[in-house]
Amino acid sequence: MIISTPPTPYYAVIFTSILDEHDPEYFRLNDMLRQQAEKLDGFLGEDSARNDYGISISYWKDLDSIQQWRQNADHQWAKQKGRKDFYKEYKIRIALVEREYGFKKPSAR
Repeated sequence: MIISTPPTPYYAVIFTSILDEHDPEYFRLNDMLRQQAEKLDGFLGEDSARNDYGISISYWKDLDSIQQWRQNADHQWAKQKGRKDFYKEYKIRIALVEREYGFKKPSAR
């Protein structure tokens, strides 16, 4: 499901990654981090997909909220562990979302 976001503008943190190998610990850690992020006031939601190449886009109300998440102790620890144990490569991009539009097919009744 694609998450609903508030009216623009808001921010998107785009995290693209390639894993070294499939490790169930990675997915447990990822779930724990999402639960931590959901507790923050400025977190708006996340869209994510993964196979060999992963992309997660988290949405935030402002840059201060992103900075608060960046400084979260669990997040800091997970980034270090990710570099050491999980990722072959990753990149983070931060973007201001100024406009959005979409389509959703009506469900059949």
